[in-house]
Amino acid sequence: MSEVKVNKISPRSGTGVQLGDSGDTITIPAGANATLGGAGSTISIPAGATITNSGTAAGFGATGAASWDTTVKTTGFTAVSGVGYFVDTTSGAISVTLPASPSAGDVVAVKDYANTFDTNNLTLARNGSNIGGLAIDSILSIEGLAVTLVYVDATKGWLVTDSGLQSEAPGPEYVTATGGTITCSGDYRIHTFTGPGTFCVSAVGNPLGSTLVDYLVVAGGGGGGSTHGAGAGAGGYRESPGTASGSYTVSALGVAPAVALPVSVQGYPIDVGGGGAFCGSIQGANGGNSNFSSITATGGGGGAKGCSDSTDDGKPGGSGGGSATGSSASTIGIIGSGNTPPVSPPQGNNGGLGSSDGTTYRSAGGGGGAAAVGTGSPNPSEAASPGGVGATSSINGTPTARAGGGGGGSSNAPGAGAGGGGGGGNGGYNCNPSPSRDGGTNTGGGGGGSGGPAPSVGGAGGSGIVVIRYKFQN
Repeated sequence: MSEVKVNKISPRSGTGVQLGDSGDTITIPAGANATLGGAGSTISIPAGATITNSGTAAGFGATGAASWDTTVKTTGFTAVSGVGYFVDTTSGAISVTLPASPSAGDVVAVKDYANTFDTNNLTLARNGSNIGGLAIDSILSIEGLAVTLVYVDATKGWLVTDSGLQSEAPGPEYVTATGGTITCSGDYRIHTFTGPGTFCVSAVGNPLGSTLVDYLVVAGGGGGGSTHGAGAGAGGYRESPGTASGSYTVSALGVAPAVALPVSVQGYPIDVGGGGAFCGSIQGANGGNSNFSSITATGGGGGAKGCSDSTDDGKPGGSGGGSATGSSASTIGIIGSGNTPPVSPPQGNNGGLGSSDGTTYRSAGGGGGAAAVGTGSPNPSEAASPGGVGATSSINGTPTARAGGGGGGSSNAPGAGAGGGGGGGNGGYNCNPSPSRDGGTNTGGGGGGSGGPAPSVGGAGGSGIVVIRYKFQN
């Protein structure tokens, strides 16, 4: 066999070079790196001639067809333009990195060798280029799939030109879940829990759709104090900023460092705190905690009992209960502290301070609310102290105030302490037990303090609520 060794074969004239004649076999050995022609050259292979490649042919697929490497890949690798790969994900998921800085016409193909892409996915890592016009990796998750991608331009990047089953260019995917009462507001789904339940996530979506959920978690409000007692604190109020499911107004508490929550495929138990009970001989009871994922809102603090030096202090909680006047008609109790235990942003505020003129008038403080402290009583002969106002959010599609503090009760004052906006119960006055009212159901409002002597009692706290919101479509 004759052998010719040269560094370059160029056309005698023009720009065309012919390799062989009809019936010839032209062989490129394994390990050889053969460059045919230069810029502007045309390489012709006559009809009937055969090129045999014993190695890997790169670049021959520039028109959309790849030359297949029959060495099965079982670990991650970086693809070469012009080559198709058989990928075996039997042992686990694999990532294939697409070529860096591709040129128009570059082509890469992959095939599910073992029919395991559905159990162990193949990721096409974009390596700085778009896939289907989107800056996101592509996840191949269909059994037996074969996909060919061609690089077009910087805008679209890699486009799927052929697929054994369907186009696998990435697109928006969304959280899918069940649980609670489900409503919709535009492209956003809302799950409302007014009692215990489970938020069951069956799909987590992707960054082009939704992977996060926004939340509102409100605990149960505390119970109001008896016997000229104080208003109770509202249940703790915790809210995310609304970044995962925008187009609604969050409260002032939905600020950093609060963030939307990532979810995974699982069931999330939901606890909705009950309202604290009123008590005849001690302070009102604290409300129950509400929980979702890593977020806990603490029950509101009970309002102080009046005319009893041992129980004239408000209780701490999400928002604190107000204080009252002791049996000596001169001893003023301690306010209940809000945001207990402390979280950031704060979940509530302190209760208000009671007052007395030492003889005739006694006026208890209002319970703290989510957005304001409970009001104190600078002049016990005037109307009793109102509870702190709650916070307003549109997470359920409608502006709604929640977590208002309970109004304080008083003796011989001309008016009851109003409950804070957001479900706080009104207090009582002038020895009349009837005006004291419960906190609003599913608002976390604090119960109002009693205006009458024993055995009059304050109002019960309102139950809490949990609301979860996310995008589910474009």
